[in-house]
Amino acid sequence: MKIHAYAAKEKGSKLEPFEYDPGDLGANEVEIAVDYCGICHSDLSMLDNDWGMTQYPFVPGHEVVGKVSAVGSAVTHLKEGQAVGLGWTAHSCMTCRQCTGGDHNLCSDAVGTIVGRHGGFADKVRADAAWVFDLPDEMDATTAGPLFCGGITVFNPLVQNNIQPGSKVGVIGIGGLGHMALQFADKWGCEVTAFSTSQDKEDEARDLGADHFISTRDDGALEKLAGTLDLIIVTVNADLPWDAYINTLAPKGVLHLVGAAEKIEATVFPLIMAQRSISASPTGSPGTIKDMINFCTLHDIKPMIETFQMKDVNEALDHLRDGKPRYRIVLSRE
Repeated sequence: MKIHAYAAKEKGSKLEPFEYDPGDLGANEVEIAVDYCGICHSDLSMLDNDWGMTQYPFVPGHEVVGKVSAVGSAVTHLKEGQAVGLGWTAHSCMTCRQCTGGDHNLCSDAVGTIVGRHGGFADKVRADAAWVFDLPDEMDATTAGPLFCGGITVFNPLVQNNIQPGSKVGVIGIGGLGHMALQFADKWGCEVTAFSTSQDKEDEARDLGADHFISTRDDGALEKLAGTLDLIIVTVNADLPWDAYINTLAPKGVLHLVGAAEKIEATVFPLIMAQRSISASPTGSPGTIKDMINFCTLHDIKPMIETFQMKDVNEALDHLRDGKPRYRIVLSRE
């Protein structure tokens, strides 16, 4: 059986029709017939081999929504025809300390859906069943894909930092990640502050759940928040005035990174004196992803998307490179 996909033959090249034989389905694997697949900035980073681990030909796509088309002999919790989602991770060992402790996404043997294997810009994709998630009937399949990478990336910090209702949470960047972080923090019951360089995003940020909007181009804006925020989720990969943001944290406050900034330069004394900290996290464990799905269903949380046909994948990638989406792109095979 051949899987039909779109692949890049070399670094940064256009995607072209590509087919491959996936071999026999593993006992613990699930095959998904792809209906929709989100495009993430990580797809671009892998396409350009920015992280030095891309293998060509390369099939991107790790925000998959579709229906189970085949299950391995050991899979009991999923069945053919079931609507499911798949994100960044396709495999973890299930036996190491991280996996048995519930931190599967930190497994040293974890395998990305598009790392050393072909992803979801295709008619079908495979992954271990533990990383394939049942999609509730109430969840819109068209918009769900970005939740399985971008969504869990900004949901996980609320869990990992034990954020409580009433906590004061800041979100830096109102883009592909930030617009979902605002929704999560709002429905979590937090007092939410949005930080952006774009004043024209204020109304939209407030509609997404921000109680306060800070234009970071305004002189003195950050100083006015000194010592107030319990958590700041940094969704951008830009160089920021790190000390100024750290100064906005309350005692024991956390500056949490999910945007891949190249480095941080921070003064240590303000961290020590208020017991503040800097942390980061990648996506989330299967348990946390399931909690996110339930949370989204309960509160009707959806990413804002633009759709392209799968055959127009190169146009969609160019659209993302140009920074034009508001705020995520989803490819449709229909």
